[in-house]
Amino acid sequence: MKLYIIPGACSLAVNIALREAGVRFELVRVDGASHKTEDGRDFLAVNPKGYVPALQFHDGQVLTENVAVLQYVADRNPEAALAPPAGTFERYRLMEWLSFINSEVHKGFSPLFSAEATDAVKTFARDRLLRRLDYLQDAVREPHLIGGRFTVADAYLFTVLSWCPEVGLDLGRWPALANYHARIASRHHVRAAVQSEA
Repeated sequence: MKLYIIPGACSLAVNIALREAGVRFELVRVDGASHKTEDGRDFLAVNPKGYVPALQFHDGQVLTENVAVLQYVADRNPEAALAPPAGTFERYRLMEWLSFINSEVHKGFSPLFSAEATDAVKTFARDRLLRRLDYLQDAVREPHLIGGRFTVADAYLFTVLSWCPEVGLDLGRWPALANYHARIASRHHVRAAVQSEA
């Protein structure tokens, strides 16, 4: 299986999850501007959407979108407990967190990285993102998002919180989030995934 990544992008969450799950994979870097893989292939032939993550299987099938890919990875090794069992209320709580991180936090950063976004758009996006981070400051009270166990939602939230310095946000403004981010960053597989993308 191949995981297509752009270093530091949201695909880092899947890189972390695969390592936590103990699933063997090959990491393939993609240039976001040219859509070329590190060996010169056209990434658009793998994922016509043009963005990561993309998980390609030995039979050629490709799975995209973090919310889907992260749950797929978690289900490959239930013993790793990266997701509650399907059909349980806790699994729906995981989907709730993944959806919130995807639509309200991850996408909140997007205009701040865009050279095409106007200052007015960036101000609007920043204000909205600050409100989401304020919410998370109050919501993240446990060591992990869902009870006492690390899940794929933690891998995803860790990844997007890592973008704060890149857009001029000091995570220290939200002490609970800063502590959460530091806890997740200290995990062996998280450190390994971050290092693999350096």
